[in-house]
Amino acid sequence: MNDYLKQDKKKERKKKLERAVIILLILLIAILSYILYEKTQITESNLSNQNTTVQRTSQSLEEVKEQSKTVTEMISEVNNTVVGISKVKNSGSSIFSDENITNLGLGTGVIVGSNGYILTNAHVSGERYSKCYVTLVDGKTYDGNVVWSNTDIDMSIVKINQKNLQVATLGDSDDILVGETVYAIGNPIGFEFQRTVTSGIISAVNRTIKFEENEEEVYMEDLIQTDATINPGNSGGPLVNSDGEVIGINGVKITSAEGISFAIPINSVKAVIQSFNAEDKFEEATLGVFAFDKNVLGYIDENLKFNEGIYVARVNVNSAASEAGVKQGDILLSIDGIKLERMCDLRCYIYTKKPGDKVKLKIQRNYREIEVEATLKKK
Repeated sequence: MNDYLKQDKKKERKKKLERAVIILLILLIAILSYILYEKTQITESNLSNQNTTVQRTSQSLEEVKEQSKTVTEMISEVNNTVVGISKVKNSGSSIFSDENITNLGLGTGVIVGSNGYILTNAHVSGERYSKCYVTLVDGKTYDGNVVWSNTDIDMSIVKINQKNLQVATLGDSDDILVGETVYAIGNPIGFEFQRTVTSGIISAVNRTIKFEENEEEVYMEDLIQTDATINPGNSGGPLVNSDGEVIGINGVKITSAEGISFAIPINSVKAVIQSFNAEDKFEEATLGVFAFDKNVLGYIDENLKFNEGIYVARVNVNSAASEAGVKQGDILLSIDGIKLERMCDLRCYIYTKKPGDKVKLKIQRNYREIEVEATLKKK
């Protein structure tokens, strides 16, 4: 009887052991199946990510190609408006000939009027009523007459006897940002390098530089600083933004430092350009003062301090300003209600007026504000 019970218990233990083994096997199979499933999902996910990455990379390359194409097309359009300017006439039909044109004093200009108006630097074209020679993109050279010139801002306008010229698009130099991409176009050396394009960024705005000219200290204000390479022959050429708009005219390079060049903002002459295009003339009015921004006063007198306006450094004899009672040392606060922060503000506004027009000036003198009226004269 005892033997029978022992055998029965032994069989029961064996069955329990078999059931435990089966359960363990089922669990092991389930675990293995789960691991294989997860690995499959991860692999599929990685393949999907790789495909997405490849697709994104492909899209990025396409975007880069499209952007590069856009810039190339933009530069090509602007190049059609860039001209060569020389003070010496070449013996051939073009100053862009193989005949050592580097000796011709070559500079650059940009077409701003379809009927033959070209903007450049005053030091490239020469003074008003002088002559120069202009070569268009087709290689033909024309006689040019300097119809306007201002050495204070080193800008001039040249007229050639041509019609239906392609005109550059002018931008807004008051709306530019530091860090913005820009392109400088010009003729840095001669024929071999005509319409050279260099790129960079706007490094700073409203810069003032001091240099000597004819043993006198000269200041240029409100300049655009860029690291785009500008060489002597680039003078007068356009500085354009990524939309192909001219925002400045290349003019000055600091030779004592690398990567520091300057352009004159286009807004300073927009009114002059508009007048020539609309009326074929520009009757230049003048107030007869020369004033400094507060940024410039550190060069002149560290003790001169003011928060707003521009400092009158010189009043011309028998000028509109002198007859109105403006004095050296006054601070011009506004003109016709327009606040003045830079000499460029005053100059740009005067360019919109004509000789004989009256303007109201708000002046700070000995910490008191006064208002005077001036009648602009012909320059």
